[in-house]
Parts: sequence; structure tokens; C-alpha cells
Amino acid sequence: MQTTPTTIPSTLSSASAASPLYHPPRPRPLAELPALLRTIWQGDGNLLSLLPRDVYEVDAGWVGYSRRSILIVNTPLLTKPILTDPLDIFPKNDLMVGALAPLVGESMFVSHGDHWRQQRRMVDPAFSHMRLAKAFPAMDAAMDDFEAKLTTDVAHARPVSLDRAMSELTADIICRTVFSRSLENETARDVCESFSFFERSVAHVELKRLIFGKPFSDIKQKPDVAEACRRIRGHVGAMLDGHLAKGANFDDIANSVIAAKDPADGKRFTREELIDQLGVFFLAGHETTASALIWAFFIAAEQPDIAHRVRAEVQAVCGDDPIGFEQLRKLEYTKNVFKEALRLYPPITFLPRVAAENTEIGRFKVKRGAMIMIAPWTIHRHRKLWRNPDAFDPDRFSADRADELVQGAYLPFGSGPRVCVGAAFATLEATLILARLLRRFSFDAIDPHKVQPVARLTTRPAQEVLVRVKALA
Repeated sequence: MQTTPTTIPSTLSSASAASPLYHPPRPRPLAELPALLRTIWQGDGNLLSLLPRDVYEVDAGWVGYSRRSILIVNTPLLTKPILTDPLDIFPKNDLMVGALAPLVGESMFVSHGDHWRQQRRMVDPAFSHMRLAKAFPAMDAAMDDFEAKLTTDVAHARPVSLDRAMSELTADIICRTVFSRSLENETARDVCESFSFFERSVAHVELKRLIFGKPFSDIKQKPDVAEACRRIRGHVGAMLDGHLAKGANFDDIANSVIAAKDPADGKRFTREELIDQLGVFFLAGHETTASALIWAFFIAAEQPDIAHRVRAEVQAVCGDDPIGFEQLRKLEYTKNVFKEALRLYPPITFLPRVAAENTEIGRFKVKRGAMIMIAPWTIHRHRKLWRNPDAFDPDRFSADRADELVQGAYLPFGSGPRVCVGAAFATLEATLILARLLRRFSFDAIDPHKVQPVARLTTRPAQEVLVRVKALA
């Protein structure tokens, strides 16, 4: 298998550390055949269990047993040209597109080539509404409402589902940013439950299709999956119609996308296309952040020293005052807790591509239809790219350890022209959520030994994580 010199500095390659580091849950890596048998036996289609031990050590190589062949690519020297894709050779994988199409149509999240470039030109102006100073008041207001609800749960000693809490909170924040309105509890619950069902249903690996399926085959979703998509799109459409109503005037992402024109031909989005595009903003803008926050709070619950350090930093920066926008940007350790959660549990576990024509990747000859797997999960845990790769160590992102980081080895938001435009938004949002909640509350996980990650559309716990929450004096 191919190797390259893109590795961590030799002086840092050992696994030594000044003190023991916490290793949060992960599937135990096995050899290729045992990993396949384990996945079949578990029956949950978890790709993390399917990944063989070798993928955490090789730069690139063929993996698995598949009719169409699967090439996993880990080294930044090879991932960069695939993700930039100047010749349109590597569109998004057809299995992924087929799974997501019922939810996001032909939006820019799944489109490719000239179609993607046209959509991107049209929606670019909407990205100005994700400016951090402009978005912060909406985040702060959503936090006020969430803290009030959490205080009630604490008063009644009710266990809290991190999955539900983080999904509903981030959905409310993105709704206020996209649609200038809060997401009512009933609507939020329906959206989150429908999306959770969608994730569980479409993201399970059908081994028969993965191993024997032909490339570029049509993928039909089951009726209950289609119904979940219909419900989600219905909620997005209802919020959109409030903006389309005569006389409506908003200064937000939705209004900018409605007003978008292709500068080349003046084309505008139809209503269905608007639902496609706004659905991407709405769903990708909350579920990805929510998934990383679930892990961050679970780890903070398991490692009280992490929560103590966050509280100490907030106290040093803010004292007893509210956490304002300028203060938030100074919370370096708190931000690094989120960044490390993104590293170990990247929301988008895989960035799958497909070869649209015969080509070469490094020394590998790749046939049309082959699956190209760029996996933040394996790259972020790669033995050649990170020191103590499976340990939770927020300080690895501190300024005095900057020489450890390998360029291109950290890509929780993707890379290249399709890099997530909401990366800075998500980081600010998550830092605020961690700072405000850990400042006021302590978290204690219920049955932490049962927590294990699975690769769905996002990297989620296999079962919801329940915590006991207590207000701090």
C-alpha cells in the first residue's frame, strides 16, 4: 500500500504523554474478515465496525469485498485533488446521493459540476447572513429559552436526552438564523424525530448492495422513509411560505435565497428548489453541530476536569457577567473542546465520492464506478497523522502545539470548494452552548458503558445518551 512523508513530526510520534488521557468510546479495530463478520452479526450496518484495523495506518488502499471496489484515501496529498476536483471526475457517491435525494432533492449538497456551480453562485449572497456578529443575537436568544427549559427539567429531576436536547437547541438556533423565527416545541420535536428516523433508516449499510450492487443504480426508499422526508420538507415549506407571502420582508438567509438570481441568465429558484436549498441550510446547519455537541457533553460528563477547565476559563474571561460576542471569542480552551470532539467524532463520518471515469489516484488505477472513500473518521485517528490519535486531548489545538498539526489532516467541515460555509458559525455556536451550559450545570451520564458511536448520516451514539443534570450553586 502507498505511503507518503506527510506525517506528524518524528519527535511527537510516540504515544507518550505527561498524564493519562481519556479514550472515549469507539469500536475495537479488527482485521478485515473479522470486521465484516462482526458487522453482519451486529446487524446494524455500522460502517465504523466494518472498517478494518489497517485503514488507520495506510495512506491509501483497497478495502473490503465489493463488486465495484472501494479505495480508501487517508493522506492529505491524495485527498486534496479529489476534494478540489477541478476536472469533475469525482462527484458525490451515488449511494449517498440516492439516500439523500428524497430529503434535499437536487440541492447543492448533492449536485455536481456545472449544476452545483450555478446553485452556488445563486446562494453565495445568503452566506453573508452567517456573519458571526450578525448571527450571535439569535444564538444568544435561543440559549436563553433553552436554559429556562433545562432549569425546569432540573427542578423536576428529569433525565435529559443529550440527543434530543442538542438537536432541538441547534434546530432552534438555525431556524432563527434562516427564517427569523423560533422553532416551536411541537414543530422542533416533529422535525428532530423525523430526521432521526430518516438517519436510522437510510444510513444502515445494506451489505448486499455494497458488495454486489452495480454503480449508478437507482435507489428506492421505503414508504416510511419517504413519509419522514415529506414531513420535514413540509415544515420547511410552511416556514418558506411565510416569507413568500405578499408583503413579507425579512433580513435573513431565506429571504436572500428567495431573491437569488443566476447572474448569467437571471434564473430564480422554484418553490421546490427553495425547499431543497433551505432544507440543506436548516438540516445540515443543526444536525452536524448537534452530533458533535452530544459527544462533547458526554465526554465532559465522564471527565469532570474538562468541565472544570471550561468553567474556570469562562470565569477568568467573563467573571459573573453574561458571555458576550467579544468574550466568546477569547474562550480558547472551550473552543478546543469542541474542535477535539469534531476530530474524534466528525459529524460527517465519510466524504464518499465515485469515479465518473477511469482515472488514477496516486499509484492506484481506478475504474469508472469505483467508490472513493475519504473518511474524516480514519484520517482524524490515523497513526501517522496524530499523536495519541484515540485520546481526547483539547490541548492539541493550543497555539503552543501548532507544530503537531499536519496540514489537511483535520477536515470535520470538508475541504476544497465544497467546504462547509457554516464552519465558523458552528464553532461559535458550539462554544457558546458549551460555555453557557457548563457554567451553570453539571452533567452525569446514565449508563455510560452503553455509549458507542455509529456511522449514520452523522456520527451518532447508537442509543440516545441520557444524563442527569444539576444546577451549580
